[in-house]
Amino acid sequence: MQIPAPQPAKSPRILLVTAGIDRHARELIRAFGDRGAEIRVVELAAIGFDTGAPHGVAIPGFAGTLPDAVCLRTMDGGSFEQVTRRLGVLHALSRVGVIVSNDARAVENCVDKSATSFLLARAGIPSPRSYAVETRAEAARLLAHEGRPMVLKPLFGAQGKGLKLIASEADLPAETETAGGVYYLQHFAGVAVGGRFADIRILVSAGRVAAAMRRESSGWITNIKQGAEALPMPPDPELEALAIAATEAVGGDFCGVDLLRDEAGRAQVIEVNSMPAWTGLKRASGRDIAAIRAADLLARIAATSPRAATAGALAAS
Repeated sequence: MQIPAPQPAKSPRILLVTAGIDRHARELIRAFGDRGAEIRVVELAAIGFDTGAPHGVAIPGFAGTLPDAVCLRTMDGGSFEQVTRRLGVLHALSRVGVIVSNDARAVENCVDKSATSFLLARAGIPSPRSYAVETRAEAARLLAHEGRPMVLKPLFGAQGKGLKLIASEADLPAETETAGGVYYLQHFAGVAVGGRFADIRILVSAGRVAAAMRRESSGWITNIKQGAEALPMPPDPELEALAIAATEAVGGDFCGVDLLRDEAGRAQVIEVNSMPAWTGLKRASGRDIAAIRAADLLARIAATSPRAATAGALAAS
């Protein structure tokens, strides 16, 4: 059998999709560059559909060609139509063979908190019971039925913004005052120890735990952006296994998973984030998250490249 002559290696081409060049984007640019990748930074809003183009999409900086992978950092906000089109672009890139991380399916599953709760429950992953309804009357009925505090969250929200603890029907806002006219309610599972609330953020990348931190706050909202303190987290095999399972349940490959232990000490997955920030996590864990992100995505490209396939066929022959 004649072995093909080795071909000169080509630098992987990475499309970094981000709504802005923030600290995280700059760290990713450095991390990919340090590993020899060519990187272009584009807002998702700038990528268009073009049915006359070779692949049906028009990407600034990729005239008639495609990147080897898309690294999704953040999506631009916009109207329902704009967001739908942008998710459609991510779907299209996956369909023409580009590695998209995280892909549109994972983003949709995480951005919609009710979809996340549904998928966690379907996978048998412990998570506080959740409801999503569209009338105040039904929300009030559920609150009375549960007989316990619930957290009202925006269906599409992040960084702890817009959360409200609901103890009675009087706490429920009018339908016109909810985020998008939806009541997404989740059992409140927080526990204060010594006057401090805490939860855990575990970052999962490529099917393994990449970093973890404990978040503590004097209030029940424990997001770093809301003033919580990021602390080192010792290994916890149970929570780590749940974080990996939750990431798999939403179809993600790079996710931040929020967990806590309830009053009975039971581990609960609260949320899964498909576009996680990592400033506090990096500080608490000492891990270079951007370097991990870049290395894992480049390894995925290498594993799916024609050269890798040829090497696999040779090894099997």
